[in-house]
Amino acid sequence: MDLRFRDPQTRIGNLADEPILVVCPRCSRRATVTPERLTCAGCALVRVRSAPNYSVWNGPVDPFFREPLWLRADCCGGHTLWAFHERHLDLLERFIAAKLRERGLGDDPGLTLVARLPAWITAAKHRDEVLRTIAKLRATLS
Repeated sequence: MDLRFRDPQTRIGNLADEPILVVCPRCSRRATVTPERLTCAGCALVRVRSAPNYSVWNGPVDPFFREPLWLRADCCGGHTLWAFHERHLDLLERFIAAKLRERGLGDDPGLTLVARLPAWITAAKHRDEVLRTIAKLRATLS
């Protein structure tokens, strides 16, 4: 892992440009969500988003259908670590593993995904546990 991390200026909404992994509400296998639809290859479930309702971007559910994320796990004594997909997991892992974390110089660096991570994730004392949890989540992708 690289010892230096420079904030790529990714905002949470930028992560919706690829399918978000969720738990299928019918069969509990891995399904995918886009802004328009939820699909599950396991049971052939397809749900189309009927009306554009507001999106929820700050928890372990997808922002469009509000289904539980596939990549979520308990971590650090009662917190939930979550990611939308592998790219999100990669970003978290690179940030957590880095010894030097540099903020970006974008328009509003305080609104990026890594700038808004909770203190329990960014604390050095939790680094090992968070990285172990990320490894467990990554294992569910294969």
